[in-house]
Amino acid sequence: MLPVITGQYLARYQRLDAGASAAALLPATGAQRRFLLFRSLDPAGRADIVPLFFAFPRGTVDPARLRDAANHLAARHPVLRSRPCVVRATPVLRPEPADVPLEHVAASPGESAEEALRRTLMYWAPQGPPLRLFLAHTTDHDTATASEEVLAVVLDHIACDGRSLARIVEALGAAYRDRRSADDVSPADVAAALAEYEDAVRRQLGAEDRASSPEALAYWGERLRAVHGQAPPPGTRPVPAGLPSGSAEFTLASPVGGVPFPVLLDACRAAASALYGVGPVVPIGYPWGGRPAGAADVLGCFLNTVVFPADTSAEAPPEVTATGCWDDLDRADTPFDEVVRAARASGSTWSGRLDGLLTVDEARDRTPLRLGSTTGREVHIGGRQVRAPFAVSATQGPELYLRMVWDRTVLADGAAEEAFAALCGALPSGAPLR
Repeated sequence: MLPVITGQYLARYQRLDAGASAAALLPATGAQRRFLLFRSLDPAGRADIVPLFFAFPRGTVDPARLRDAANHLAARHPVLRSRPCVVRATPVLRPEPADVPLEHVAASPGESAEEALRRTLMYWAPQGPPLRLFLAHTTDHDTATASEEVLAVVLDHIACDGRSLARIVEALGAAYRDRRSADDVSPADVAAALAEYEDAVRRQLGAEDRASSPEALAYWGERLRAVHGQAPPPGTRPVPAGLPSGSAEFTLASPVGGVPFPVLLDACRAAASALYGVGPVVPIGYPWGGRPAGAADVLGCFLNTVVFPADTSAEAPPEVTATGCWDDLDRADTPFDEVVRAARASGSTWSGRLDGLLTVDEARDRTPLRLGSTTGREVHIGGRQVRAPFAVSATQGPELYLRMVWDRTVLADGAAEEAFAALCGALPSGAPLR
C-alpha cells in the first residue's frame, strides 16, 4: 500500500533542522498545499486570490490609517503575513514582519475604477504578501462614479477560507476605528499567535492523516473510479475579445431554511450534462470543513475541497446525489491530493483538474466594511480570470442568488449560458424573481 501523503509531509516537516531558519517556518494544511500545487502547474503561475470590493465616497478613506489597520491585523494573524516557500522539497509558510501594501490605482481615461482594479488584479504577483489593498478612482469627473473610490481588500487563498472573510472585514474596520497599527501588538502576543497557529495546523494535519485511512482511501477510490475530466485545458479556445470570463445571474424565491445542499449539487450535475453531454461522470469540487477539534479559531485555509462525481447519465435520480453527498461528507477530511491518488489507483485516468466548482454562502455572512463613520457599499467586479471551466456561487437568504462564471478560453458563451439555464431549471422553483 502506498504511504499516506499527509504522513509523509509531516515526517518531512519534522525533519527540518530545529535551527533558527526552521523555527521561523510554519506547516501547510492540505488545502494550502493544493493551492500551491495548482499554482505551480498553472502555465502563468497564477495564484488563487479572494478579492472583496467596497465603494466609498471619494476622499473618505485615509490610506495611511487603513494601512496601519491592515498591518495590525497581519501582526495579530501569522497567516496574513506569511509567504509560501519550499524548503528541502517541503512546502511551508515563512512568517515575515507585517507589511501590507496599499496601491493607488488610477483609471485610464474612459476607464471605471472597477475596470482599473480588474486590470490590476490580472497581474497579481504570487510571490508578494498574502494580504494587499488597492484603492482606485476615476480621473474623469464627468462620469457618474467620479464621486466614489473603490477599495479592494485582496487575499491569497492560502491565507483564508470562506469562513474567514467576514471576520477579516470586521477586524480591519475595528482596527481602523481604534487607530491601531502593528506597533500595538506586543512581541509576546506575536509569539502566542504563532504558537496558536502552528498548533491549529498540526491538529489539522493530524485530522487529515487519520482521514487517510485505508478504509477512507478505498471509499474514495471506488467512489471516483468512473470519474474522467471532460473539459479541455485552459487556453484551448482563442481568447475572445473582451473579458477573460463570462457570467450569468439568477435570483429565485428561497424556501424556508434555504435550498438543501444536495439539491444545489444536483443542479450542477444538470449544468455538467449540458456542457459535457449525457453519460460521463464529471468531477465537480466544493469546499467543506472547519477548524479541527480543540484548535484555536485562527485565520487560515482550513476548508478541504471535496470532489463530487456528477453522473450525467439520464437515469441518475436526484436521490442518488443526496445519498452520495452525505456519505462523502462523512469522509470530507481526506485531503484532496490523497483523493486524487486513490482515484487513479482505482483505475481512473482523472488528472485532478476539476471541471466545475460550487460554493454556498449565507447572506448574513456578507459583512460591509466600515471605515470610521462611513460604511462601504460592497460591489461586484465581474470578468476576472477564473480557475475552473465553470464556477457556481449560491448565496442563501430570503432569496437564492445564483451566479455562474466561466473561462471563455475553455467554454463558449452560448454553451455556458445554456448550462446555466439547465442548472436553474433543475431547481425546485418557477421563474426567476429578477
